Formats: sequence, C-alpha cells, structure tokens
Amino acid sequence: MIEPDFVTATRAAYDTVAAAYAEALGGHLATEPFDRAMLDAFASLVGAGSEAGSGSGAAGPVVEVGCGPGRITGYLRDRGLDIAGIDLSPAMIDVARAAHPGIPFSVGSMIALDLPGGGLAGLVAWYSIIHTPPELLPGVFAEFRRVLRPGGRLLLAFQVGDERVRVDHAYGHPVDVDAYRLPPDHIADLLTTTSFTVDARLVRAPRQDEKRPQAYLIASTAADSEEETP
Repeated sequence: MIEPDFVTATRAAYDTVAAAYAEALGGHLATEPFDRAMLDAFASLVGAGSEAGSGSGAAGPVVEVGCGPGRITGYLRDRGLDIAGIDLSPAMIDVARAAHPGIPFSVGSMIALDLPGGGLAGLVAWYSIIHTPPELLPGVFAEFRRVLRPGGRLLLAFQVGDERVRVDHAYGHPVDVDAYRLPPDHIADLLTTTSFTVDARLVRAPRQDEKRPQAYLIASTAADSEEETP
C-alpha cells in the first residue's frame, strides 16, 4: 500500500524535532491541572482505581497512539495502567524508550494499528489526531473502535478550531507539515457515528503560550450487555 503523503510528512516532522520536543514538554504536565484531571479521570474509568501507582495493570492493556517521547504514557503507567506506546516517528520511539525503559514502545500508524480486534481496555490519542485530514478521521475512529474491547475507553485531546494550519517551524527546527484545529461538537458527532458514547468533554481557555482553546473528550464503547440489547 502506498503511504499517504500526510503520514510521510508527519513522520519526517517529528523525527526532526524529537529531542527538542521531549526537552520542551518534559515538565509540562506539572503546570497543567486540567490535563492531569482528564488523564486521571481516564485512568480511573479504565479501571486502575485502587490500583493507581501499583503498576499491576489489573484493568487490562491500554495503548497511547501517537505517544511521542512517552510523557503521557509514563504518567498513566504511574497511575496503574498496563500501557504501551505507539508512534509514527522512529526518533520519537527512541527517545521514549530511553526515558521510560519499563514501558513497551513500538513504531506504528494510527490509520492501521498492528493490534488484534477487541483487545484494549483503553486507548489514548493525546494531540495525535491533529495531523490527519478531517475527512479521514471517521476511518481513524473506526480503527480505534476495532481495537477496543466492549466497555473500553477512548481519550482524545486536540486544539479547538476549524482550519488547516501549515507548520513550517517547530521546536527550533524547520518542518513541513499540516495541523488541523478541530470543532469539539463535530468530533463528538463523529465518535457517536462510529459507535462510541461520549461520556465527558472539557474545553478550556488557552494557557501560557497557547493560542487556541484546548479540547478533551472521553468516550466509551458499548458493553457486551448493551450490544446484545435489541
């Protein structure tokens, strides 16, 4: 299969900025209470709950898709989730493995996950759908739905808007990649169309050097008993 141009461009951009990106955002979560609140809610809903901090992974497997240097993956592992990371960029995966040697990381693409159907208790896409053309997002969400088990949880984060932005410089390096600002209501509708139920959403005002509001959605797949209901 011929790789889509946006996938090639995204990989090249993140290979270029991997080390600088990791350094710039390494301590970012410590200053973002809303980010931590949504991540903690996701961890609790997936089932870590009383296991938080134990690393026991009793809730079942979770994957962060577009994990970058692993900062979100590591945060959720510390809250008890049995989590792995997948990223398009080999350079990002190298950084993640060095920073979090106890977590499995692998190179892969969200448009075709190398995962069995129905195996995950949770999936996180933290600012990783933003380089996918919006018309392709239904297919991405269908892929997320495929790999989640009944009752599984999905967490999305993205910048709010309704436009394409050409990014030619990031983290001190020249790049050439598109990023998309997305309307939360539209994303929620796409999830519903893909057989998710949107359980929670948060849209917060820009903070620090951000230029856009930020959105977070937690969604779930139907449990077995619900799927069997006529």
